[in-house]
Amino acid sequence: MKHKFLIILISFSSTLSVASPVEYHQKLAAIAKQASAENLQSSVQTLVNFGTRHTLSETTSSTRGIGAARRWVKKQFDNINKNCHHCMNVEFQGGTISAEKRIPDATDVINVLAIKKGKTDPSRVVLISGDIDSRVTDPMNSTSDSPGANDNASGLAAVIESARILSKYDFNATIVFAGLSGEEQGLFGGKLLAAEAKKRGWHIIAVLNNDMIGNISGIDGVIDNTHARVFSEGTRAVETAKEARIRRFTGGEVDSASRNLARYIDQLADQYIDNLDVMMIYRLDRFGRGGHHRPFNQVGYPGVRIMEAHENYNRQHQDIRTEKGIAYGDVISGINFPYAAKLTALNMVTLASMAWAPAPPTHVVLSGAVSKDTHLKWQQPEHDKTKIKGYRVYWRETTSPVWQFSKDVGNVNEATLENIIIDNYFFGVSSISKDGFESPVVFPGAAGAFE
Repeated sequence: MKHKFLIILISFSSTLSVASPVEYHQKLAAIAKQASAENLQSSVQTLVNFGTRHTLSETTSSTRGIGAARRWVKKQFDNINKNCHHCMNVEFQGGTISAEKRIPDATDVINVLAIKKGKTDPSRVVLISGDIDSRVTDPMNSTSDSPGANDNASGLAAVIESARILSKYDFNATIVFAGLSGEEQGLFGGKLLAAEAKKRGWHIIAVLNNDMIGNISGIDGVIDNTHARVFSEGTRAVETAKEARIRRFTGGEVDSASRNLARYIDQLADQYIDNLDVMMIYRLDRFGRGGHHRPFNQVGYPGVRIMEAHENYNRQHQDIRTEKGIAYGDVISGINFPYAAKLTALNMVTLASMAWAPAPPTHVVLSGAVSKDTHLKWQQPEHDKTKIKGYRVYWRETTSPVWQFSKDVGNVNEATLENIIIDNYFFGVSSISKDGFESPVVFPGAAGAFE
């Protein structure tokens, strides 16, 4: 009996040993190396020098308050745009918010956008965001100094640095660089931009929200410059009752587009970012807290939060002070800029990879019940068909956090995995371009759809 079992096990393992190599791109490696800690520090210092960037703060001063800060951000985008021969559209975008708990009176919430339009697939959008605003202990205190160095000048600096570097390249899809306002008062900048994206017909396949990417000294006593966290929702907020019932029987609780975007980021970190390991956190955001990717998730767009691995709560939402020998306040000395540069590089390779890759497959369908084989079918958007080299089918054990096995199946719209039992694995499919760039993996059905 032991000998018979051994024979079966060897045959089974052989069936699964079909993992395909993921292409390595020198262009992405070159992009990763360009992230500058010095540029990030300069941007953060300038933002800190505005004193406070509270959403309800001064708007007419040229040196203090949210108005001065957002005009400075636009100026940075304008300068980058000039240097790339006007390769981007730079604009203010937003609206007036009032009668809210943290915005009781009519207040303009203004985002700053730099939009690099895709050459061949401009309606497909990848977006990077960071927050302009800051706060102290009292969320309604709009006058006290609130440097917001890590929360979130660090994330906004990454957006500006990403625009500076990626503006040098042409991409198939559109990249939006967004400085968002009103985060601390209720995620209003993200809500306004998500609504605007719907109006403009943007097909957003990724939102990379950077919120606190510079601290390496945690409240837990851990000093760590080798890990980053990526938070992602497990199921889609726009899921219907019918789709939820289907998911209950077929799976997908950990395979939303956002979750597979997180896996995509994790893979790119392993390939292109030295000494940085991604911790995929299976949660929309930190426990009981929120970030600016959430408004995009709320209307169905895939989005994740990228941030440091260990937070220091003494440096978040705090009046600047010293009590019992403990320094409180979000000051610039709390940021490790080489670490922030690594996370900026991770953002850039993700944006570039997705913008060069084809659109993810659509209408992915899985079948194979009561069969020894598993069958997948899919479609590709019409405008991407001439750029497709082929497709890669993935599968993994149901308890694995990452895709374990894959098979290149050619430029087809269906594939059969022989002797792979549908009940025992989760499945997905990605698109690969003729120059080897790959989309994120799409889980079958509404649960994992990017469209």
